[in-house]
Amino acid sequence: MAQKFGNARWVKEGFLDNHIAGTVVGRITFAAVGVVPIVLRGDFKDDIKGEVILFENSNFEDDDRAALGLADLDSVLRGAVHLISLDPHPLLEPHPYIEWFSAEGTHYRIELQDGDARIASQQETSALFEESKKLRSI
Repeated sequence: MAQKFGNARWVKEGFLDNHIAGTVVGRITFAAVGVVPIVLRGDFKDDIKGEVILFENSNFEDDDRAALGLADLDSVLRGAVHLISLDPHPLLEPHPYIEWFSAEGTHYRIELQDGDARIASQQETSALFEESKKLRSI
């Protein structure tokens, strides 16, 4: 079963950077946990491959159940990209979709509402450059 972070309602915001082929790094802010770095092997789907995306969850809830539901979350999320896209399937309405597997096989999935994510501007990408560089080294 996939960890869906309370059907994504415990995911507040974050960014993911795929401007270096074969790696995705970033950070995700979760309810009750705070900021967690993410370091993945792989690439975004072709619609956003090589880009930096920013997201903010319009359905975020910082409820008490998040502390229990996210208690075993790793301090750094590592693994391999399964699918990261703003338009994951031709038969579905476009929406942000982030899915990966940890080295141990744990399945993670975040589905957000259309409009909750976007490709970062060049200025925003430049502002995140140093943070992304540090994340690649952890």
